[in-house]
Amino acid sequence: MALHDLSWRPSATRPDAATAAFLADATARIDAFFEERWQEPIVGFVPSDFDRLWPALAALQEQSLAHGTRFCEWGSGFGVVAGLAAKLGFDAHGIEIEGDLVAAARELLAAHGLSVKLTTGSFIPPGGEGMARIKAEMAWLLTEGADGHALLGREPTDWDVVFAYPWPGEEHVIERLFDRYARPGALLLTWRTEKGARLQRKR
Repeated sequence: MALHDLSWRPSATRPDAATAAFLADATARIDAFFEERWQEPIVGFVPSDFDRLWPALAALQEQSLAHGTRFCEWGSGFGVVAGLAAKLGFDAHGIEIEGDLVAAARELLAAHGLSVKLTTGSFIPPGGEGMARIKAEMAWLLTEGADGHALLGREPTDWDVVFAYPWPGEEHVIERLFDRYARPGALLLTWRTEKGARLQRKR
């Protein structure tokens, strides 16, 4: 695999008032979504720890770690991470296979004036479905859906930064897909529930 861990320092910069308000609203909307959908939950949707993820996202900008500004959140859910990336000056995109989550994300982002391009589709490029199938009791990564990259008018090689929050046991799937389809020099930022943020660059 051509991925290697990058040396970086978490940012010490606190979110400004507008960003803090965005995060508070996102949390409230996600809680309300879970309460409303408790009988028909989207079982694969688990939000990241956005407050703990912020120092990693801010570090990308402060330390000029990315080679460009094109950012894509794979499995974007409510679009919160993509929204934070937009606040940091990235050209932010999100791919989410659940249409209800995309609709909710668009409402949240519009309420805060954030420009993020979202689409309902799969972040797994055509031909990569076999790499994404794993035998596990708790496997939630869906492999069917329209090509989200194409719906955004992009190729998988266009992204300078990709963010994903894989389920435990699916981290290697995200890494394999990124290693196969991302361009050299691109960054993969993943959130690991207990270990926190991991940043890797494709050689």
